[in-house]
Amino acid sequence: MPRFAVASETAPLREVLVCPPTHYRWLPTNAVARRTLATAAQPAPAALAAAHAELVDAMRGAGVTVHALPPEPHLPYMAYTRDQAVVTPWGPVLCQLERPQRRGEYAGVLDWHAAQASAVWRKSSAGTLEGGDIHLIRPGLAVVGASGGRTDQAGAAQFAAWLREQGWECRIEPFDEHFLHLDVLFCMAAPGLAVACTDVLDEGFLAWLRERRIRVIPVPYRDAMRLGCNILALGDGRVVSSRGSAALNAALRAEGLAVLDPDLSLFAAGGGGPHCLTCPLLREEQR
Repeated sequence: MPRFAVASETAPLREVLVCPPTHYRWLPTNAVARRTLATAAQPAPAALAAAHAELVDAMRGAGVTVHALPPEPHLPYMAYTRDQAVVTPWGPVLCQLERPQRRGEYAGVLDWHAAQASAVWRKSSAGTLEGGDIHLIRPGLAVVGASGGRTDQAGAAQFAAWLREQGWECRIEPFDEHFLHLDVLFCMAAPGLAVACTDVLDEGFLAWLRERRIRVIPVPYRDAMRLGCNILALGDGRVVSSRGSAALNAALRAEGLAVLDPDLSLFAAGGGGPHCLTCPLLREEQR
């Protein structure tokens, strides 16, 4: 079996990869960050470090082994480890990042996996593909967002074909590039339960979820643009959601989930939340 393997977004998380925000700063590469930069000064490094440490502490407190990818000074968005590679049941898939400011991140990711004796299963080579658009809903079922920006049709189709060759069902879901990644609009919270911006997502996709017995907690557009949908399922009835998502967190708790809520507002202002800041490496169902 591969060193790292993940077959769903919701099985108990055992190991995760993050990158310290040592060199993080907001970049005008998405609608959220551009709006932030129009009215705010860059965040203080100490405040960023404290917020990230709160996320790491929450995961460690839940029994997750946290690995750190060494940050590079010229790659400020390296902290968003979700996008660089996605781990599948057959090992990591190296993604093809779209923005020039992020393309160099592949080198550190390859080096890190090599040092862990973790063989890369596939490398994206058609169009663009980013991990924030990839959702392994449950073993055998996945969706890949294709906005034409961060992930385009060619990149999504190549990844979907790899899953289909393994017997998986994989839907490619188009959406507007304004929303950056599909995880701004949709994330899994627990087996059979998702959070989704139903104001925006296509009714065909919502019907597809219902047909596959995935219930949805709706998140309004305004909250989604504050990264409200961007959550990380830890498994065993636990989820990480930003502290600012008060209404969603109440809804998740009403579902019986334990919500860990670090304050990640500084990262949300740059276009990322707990889902973006984490790359799951190992979930329990693989062992």
